Amino acid sequence: MLQFYPEQALERLEFEKIRQLLLSKCRTTYAKNTVQHLKFHTKKEYLELALLQVHEYKQTLGGNDYFPNDFTKDISSELKLLRIPGAVLNGDDILALNQLTITIRDILLWLKRQNNLYPSLETIAISVVYQKEIPKIINEMIDDAGVVRDTASTELMQIRSDIEKKRQQLRKAFEGILRKLNKQGYLADISESFMNGRRTVAVVAEQKRIVKGIMHGESESGKTVFIEPEETIELNNDLNSLEREEGREVYRILKELTAQLSVYHPHFESYFKLCGVYDFIRAKAILAKDLNAFMPRISPHPGTHLIKAYHPLLLLHNKEAGKITHPLTISIDKDNRILMISGPNAGGKTVSMKTIGLLQAMCQAGMLIPADDTSEVGIFKQIMIHIGDTQSIENELSTYSAHLRDMKYFLEHANSKTLFFVDELGSGSDPNLGGAFAEAIVEQLSNKKAMGIITTHYLNLKVMAGKVPGIFNGAMAFDEENLLPLYQLVLGKPGSSYTFSIAQRSGLPEPVINRARQITDKGHFKLDKMLHQTEQQSVRLTGKERSLDQLIKENEKLKSKYEELIDKERLEQHYQTLKLQNKIKKEELDYLRDTERKFKQIVFDWKRAENKQEVIEAAEKILFKKKHIIQNQVAATKADKNYIITAKEPQIGDLMRNKDNHQIGRLMEVKGKKAVIRIGHMPFSVTLEEWITVEAKKPQPRKKKVD
Repeated sequence: MLQFYPEQALERLEFEKIRQLLLSKCRTTYAKNTVQHLKFHTKKEYLELALLQVHEYKQTLGGNDYFPNDFTKDISSELKLLRIPGAVLNGDDILALNQLTITIRDILLWLKRQNNLYPSLETIAISVVYQKEIPKIINEMIDDAGVVRDTASTELMQIRSDIEKKRQQLRKAFEGILRKLNKQGYLADISESFMNGRRTVAVVAEQKRIVKGIMHGESESGKTVFIEPEETIELNNDLNSLEREEGREVYRILKELTAQLSVYHPHFESYFKLCGVYDFIRAKAILAKDLNAFMPRISPHPGTHLIKAYHPLLLLHNKEAGKITHPLTISIDKDNRILMISGPNAGGKTVSMKTIGLLQAMCQAGMLIPADDTSEVGIFKQIMIHIGDTQSIENELSTYSAHLRDMKYFLEHANSKTLFFVDELGSGSDPNLGGAFAEAIVEQLSNKKAMGIITTHYLNLKVMAGKVPGIFNGAMAFDEENLLPLYQLVLGKPGSSYTFSIAQRSGLPEPVINRARQITDKGHFKLDKMLHQTEQQSVRLTGKERSLDQLIKENEKLKSKYEELIDKERLEQHYQTLKLQNKIKKEELDYLRDTERKFKQIVFDWKRAENKQEVIEAAEKILFKKKHIIQNQVAATKADKNYIITAKEPQIGDLMRNKDNHQIGRLMEVKGKKAVIRIGHMPFSVTLEEWITVEAKKPQPRKKKVD
C-alpha cells in the first residue's frame, strides 16, 4: 500500500483536484464511491492491469461501436431488500433488475464480438455469467412500463376483465345522468369531476337538493357542488371492491416474483458491481482523453523517466485560456537519485516538482498520465512531501521548526522505495546555518538511497550536486533579456537566481544594487555570476542545436534534390558546400559544449579549492579569451591615439566609445537607458551605460624641414 506523508500530501500535490475532475465523469454511485476511496497500487501486475483497462476503454471512445455499459441507476437498496425473505419489490424495481441483466448481456456480447481485442476489459467480466432465465421470468410478469401483466395469473386476468366491464357500465350510466341534468339546466360549467376517487357531477349550488346522491365537496366560491348520483353509487362501490381485489392479486404476484428472483441475488450483485467497475474505468478513460494522457511503461523498481510530461491541471487551464504549456523531461533512477532544481523565483521550480509528484500519484492510482507513451514509471511504497508553509498554529511551531519536523520524519522513515519532494530546503533560517543543515539532510537522504526532488537557492547545495554521486543539478531556463521564465527544466547544471539582473531590470536604484554587490561575499557573487553565464551559454547552446538540426534537415532536403540533377559536377560542388557549412556549425557547437564542460568543472573545483582566486582566474580565462583581450588592447590603443575621453553627459551627435571593445560611434537617439548609436553607416540599439563620450584629437601640425 502506498503511504503518504503528511496527511495533506495529496492535497498539496493538487491530487484532490484531479479526484474532483474524475468524480464529475462518474455516472454510478459505485464509481463515485470508488473514486472517493481510490487505491494506490504497489504491485506491478495490479497496476499494469488497471492502466491497461483504462487504455483499452479509451480506445473505444469516439467510435460508432461504443462500449454498452448504459445501466447507471442506483439499486443498492433494492438488492438489500432482495435478500430479505418475504420482501416485495414493486414493478419499477423489478424492471430495473431486468434492464441491469440486459445490459450485462449486451456487454458480454460486445466483448465476444471484439475477438479478444480488449483482453484487460474482458478480464473484469470473466467470472460473470449471464442468466437468460431472468429476463424471461420478468418479461412474463412485468411489461416495459413496470406494470404487472394481465396474463400474470388467471385471477388477475378475470379481475381486470370484470373491472373493465364495470367501468363500461358506470360510464354509460354516468353519461345518461349528465344528459338528463344538462337538459334540466342543473349542471355547472365544468359538468363533472372526480372527488375522493369517485366520479361526480358538478351541480349549481341552488339545485343541490334536487339532484339525489352523495355530496363529496364544493368549489371554493361555493357556487358549485360535486355530487355522486345515487344511480352510480352501487356501481362505484363494486368498482372499488374490484380494484382492491386487483391490488391484492398484484401484491401476491410481485411477492412471488420477488421470491423467485431472490435466487439470483448473487448474480444481480455481480451485475451491479460490474457496471460500476466499467463506469469507473470509463470515467478515467474520459479524463485521459481530456488530458491527452497515455499509458507509460511500468517498472517494478523505484524510479521515473518522464518524457514530454505536463502538469494536468495547468494543461487544462492553459488549453482553455489558449496558452502554451511547456512539457518537461526528467529521469530519476538508482544512479541519479536526487535532483536539485535551482533558478529564479517564479521560474517554475515548484510546478515542475509538483508535476512529477502528481503524475506519480495518478499513475499508481491506475490513471493514464499526460506524458509521452515512451515514458517509464517505477513503483514507490512511500511519497513524502514538504511543499509550502507547513507552520502549525495549534502546535505553536515556527516555519523552520515545522520544516525540521518534516525532515526528521523523512530521515527516520525514508528508504530505497521512497519518493520525496522538498520545496526550498533549509529556508526560514540563517542562510549559512540553513545551508549547512540542508546539506547534511541531503547527505542522509542520499545514504538511505531515497529518490526525490529538492528546490533550492543555496549555492552549497548546487555545488554538492556536482560532487556527491547520485545527486544531480537541474535549472529552470530563464530569458534574462526579457526577464521572463521559460518554464523549461534543463538537467545537468545548476541555475542562477538572477538576483541582481532582476533587481536592475525592475528599476531598483543603482546605488542600492551596487551596495548589495559590495556586501555580498566576492567569491559567492562571482560563483553565482559564473552560474548565470553558464546558464545563458546553455540557453544559447540549445538555440544553436535547434538551428543546427534545422540546417541539417534543410541540407538533407537539398541533397536529395541535387542528387536528381543530371550535372554530376554541379551536384558535387553543392554537396561539398553543404558539408563545409555543417562542419563550421559543428565546430562552433563543439566549442560551446567544451566551454560548458569547463564551467561544470569550475563549479566542482570551487568547493574543494583552498585558493578561490585560482578558480576565479580559470573562469575568467574561459570567459575572456586571450585573443579577444589582445584585440581589445589593440582597439584601445588605436582609440587612445585618435580620441580623448570627455566623460560628459551624452548629447545627440556626440562621439561615443564602447567601454568594452573600444568601438567609436555617433549618438543618434536616447531612450532612457537605451540608445541608438551609428557605427559607420549602421545604427545599433545599445545600453547607454556601456558607452562613454569622447572627442576626436586635433591633428598635430607637421614641423617644416629646414634646408
